[in-house]
Amino acid sequence: MKGKVKMAQRSTLDTQPPLIAVHTTPPPPRTARLPVDLEGIAMIWLREMSRLWRQRTRLYGAIVRALVWLFALGFGLRRSFVPIAGLSYAQFVFPGVIAMTIIFSALQSAISIIWDREFGFLKEVLVAPTPRSTLVLGKCLGGATSSTAQAAIMLVFAPLAGVTLTPLHVLAALGAMFITALALSALGIVIALRMTDFENFGTIQNFITQPLYLFSGAIFPTRGVPGWLSALLFLNPLTYGVNAIRGALLGYNVSEVPRDIVALLGVTIVFLGIALMLARGEA
Repeated sequence: MKGKVKMAQRSTLDTQPPLIAVHTTPPPPRTARLPVDLEGIAMIWLREMSRLWRQRTRLYGAIVRALVWLFALGFGLRRSFVPIAGLSYAQFVFPGVIAMTIIFSALQSAISIIWDREFGFLKEVLVAPTPRSTLVLGKCLGGATSSTAQAAIMLVFAPLAGVTLTPLHVLAALGAMFITALALSALGIVIALRMTDFENFGTIQNFITQPLYLFSGAIFPTRGVPGWLSALLFLNPLTYGVNAIRGALLGYNVSEVPRDIVALLGVTIVFLGIALMLARGEA
């Protein structure tokens, strides 16, 4: 009996197929995940540009508002002021009118975040497998580009203010305008991420826009002002933007332009960091 069992086991072993070594391909090494999604940023940027192209009333409104301020200030008050550094008041205030266009359009562009939250697009972006910095950087670059495009149109009206432009002046001014728009767009994103409805955003926008513009040196020289006003000018990010644009267009205090650019970049980084923390807290 035992012999039959051994023979059965032997026959079973003889009929089993031989073991085949299977060579598996090792998984590819895990690549480090980038902290930003460049494709996602480009998509959000293009969306902001498309929004500007479709909503042309924003563009027309920015032009009309800037022209009204230019004529009201530059020409209406020119006889009340003495020439500043050899510049007429219309020339002096022209960069300030450009800065006003930037601050209004930069903060207004951030309202799209509230719109996206209302209709669910913001939630789709936040749950997507992409860093939260994609939303913040895409919105900031889109808002800055949109604001710069609207402000650049004002350069067409430079001859009305007696400002002579050269290609170098235009390029330098566009660079200063874009960096200014970056800082203000980042500020607008911080505000919009804390808002839940359009009415509150409009109230906060008006509450912030007017003081920032009036206490930026856009409509008056900043030298020789009282100490308390000097402190407000120092803390106001638009002050550095106005000075940079004025220096690029008119050569006024050109030596201070690098300092203004560094200050604007620092403000941009601070506001982007705050916006990124707020975006991570979004549900």
